[in-house]
Amino acid sequence: METLVCPMGGGATRLYSALTQTLSSSPLPLPPSHLDPLPPADINLDPAFCQGQRVSDPVELLRQCEEALRDRPPRFHRKFTHVSDGSSAPSSTIRVMQWNILAQALGEGLDSFVRCPLEALSWSHRKYLILEEILTYRPHILCLQEVDHYYDTLQPVLAGLGYSGNFCPKPWSPCLDVEGNNGPDGCALFFDQSRFEFLDSMNLRLSAMRIPTNQVAVVTMLRCRSTGRCFCIAVTHLKARSGWEWLRSAQGSDLLRHLQNLVQRQAGSQTGAPTSDIPLVICGDFNAVPSEEVYRRFTASPLGLDSAYKKLSQDGLTEPEYTTWKIRPTGECCTTLDYIWYTQDSLRVDAVLDMPTEEQIGPDRLPSFSYPSDHLSLVCDFNFKEKE
Repeated sequence: METLVCPMGGGATRLYSALTQTLSSSPLPLPPSHLDPLPPADINLDPAFCQGQRVSDPVELLRQCEEALRDRPPRFHRKFTHVSDGSSAPSSTIRVMQWNILAQALGEGLDSFVRCPLEALSWSHRKYLILEEILTYRPHILCLQEVDHYYDTLQPVLAGLGYSGNFCPKPWSPCLDVEGNNGPDGCALFFDQSRFEFLDSMNLRLSAMRIPTNQVAVVTMLRCRSTGRCFCIAVTHLKARSGWEWLRSAQGSDLLRHLQNLVQRQAGSQTGAPTSDIPLVICGDFNAVPSEEVYRRFTASPLGLDSAYKKLSQDGLTEPEYTTWKIRPTGECCTTLDYIWYTQDSLRVDAVLDMPTEEQIGPDRLPSFSYPSDHLSLVCDFNFKEKE
């Protein structure tokens, strides 16, 4: 199958104008960086999930989602590929999910999925599919992009299941250009409070050559309750569209710089702890194929990063053929844009969720009645390696 790199749609004029304006104006402020920030005063909680007592049993909530979706085609059945990556500490698996869930305003408005029925794009349908995907794999850490239903749906539902979350909206979200939008989209990071102790978190507005851009990241430092080991988890969504490779590269470099500084500070706060003792996991829709400069920057970073999904390949060196597959008016786009990076010297990959086949995805591609996004979720099981 030929993998296509295709334009992401839309124009660059507004972004370029906004970028150049920041040279003579102060950066737009980001919201405070603390967990579970207060929702907007006028938020309306989703009545399907948030009326009455919260459902705290994930099995029961999954059953409710499956019941609501009983008339849809069957969901994708994906299997974990188990891999061995050297010695590890006593097993305390950390399951991480990376997923661009597709902003509701973009799916119904600007993204133009010409082969997807409008009914399949409705929030009343998609919200069940999104929660079903999360509940099926039960990640301990959930990294999401294009979130525009954080306060009314995802945060209250996941809080009921024991997750704590943080949300960082884009300063100039394209969702706000869509009539009837639900607010700006952004990145969200959730973690299971029973598994991890919260240490620190920050919301980043990524810069390119010191110019603030429209792309953001959420970075959180956690301590594993069972092992006592600290680690840093980050989620980001880099600039889309062909022609902006230089900007993605600059944004990636900015994120790596912030992460290196954070890890060094955290290591300094622990008596004698070397930087290498604090592993990193970086999830994101990079909007970049593996041949792009930003990918090479992550591979060559002094942080010692590797891409977990290469473990699916025979040689362990190749990314999947696709993590997104869609049809727009400009044509069909089947390529790899999403990644889970990790510190290979201190973390071990135990299992990776495989990709659905072309037959499973179907001729109309994504999204569909079976799947709520044009991007596939990535799920990895990690363990800490033994300290030498």
